[in-house]
Amino acid sequence: MPLILFNKPFQVVCQFSSHPDHKSLADYLPIPGIYPAGRLDADSEGLLLLTDDGKLQHAISHPDSKQSKTYLVQVEGEPDASCLEKLRQPLNLGDFTTQACEVKRVQEPEWLWPRPSPIRQRANKPTTWLTIKLAEGKNRQVRRMTAAVGLPTLRLVRIAIGEISLQTHPLWPGEWREISAAEITIRDDT
Repeated sequence: MPLILFNKPFQVVCQFSSHPDHKSLADYLPIPGIYPAGRLDADSEGLLLLTDDGKLQHAISHPDSKQSKTYLVQVEGEPDASCLEKLRQPLNLGDFTTQACEVKRVQEPEWLWPRPSPIRQRANKPTTWLTIKLAEGKNRQVRRMTAAVGLPTLRLVRIAIGEISLQTHPLWPGEWREISAAEITIRDDT
C-alpha cells in the first residue's frame, strides 16, 4: 500500500486521464493504481497525497476526518487585524459558511520555489503572505474566503496535510516520494 507525497506543480490537473490544456498526474507519477486523496485545482500548487488504499484515501480526504490542511497564500493587499479576524471566524460564502480556522500573517518562506509564470504585480498594490489552516476544504474555498474580505489570492500553495508538510518532507514541484502510512497520523472519526 504505497502512500505517495507529491508536490503538484502549477497548472497540473489532479487526474490521471489526459487533459487538453494541462499536464496531468500521469505526466509525473508512473505508479499504477494510485488515486489522489483530495484535490488541488490547476491554479494551486503543493502537497498532494496519493494512495492505492481506498480506506486511507477516505480517511485523508473526507471532511468528517477533520484532517487539517495548511495553505501558504499570497494575497493582494495588506490585511489589518479586523480583516484577519474575519478570515478566522465562520465566513458566509453564499452557498456555505466556513468553519473557524487559523490564519497568520507570515513572511514568504526562503524554501519556497519560484512559480514558473509570474504573479500579477501592481506597483500601487502591495502583497501579503498568509498561512490558512482549515479542517475542511471545499472547492476553491481559500480563494473564495480571501476574495470575500477584499484580498484576492495571487498564489496558493498547500504546504501541509495533517502533520505531513513540505517543510519536513521537502520536494520540488513535480517531485514525489513514497512514505510509510505509519508516518502520517490520520484521524478517522468516520
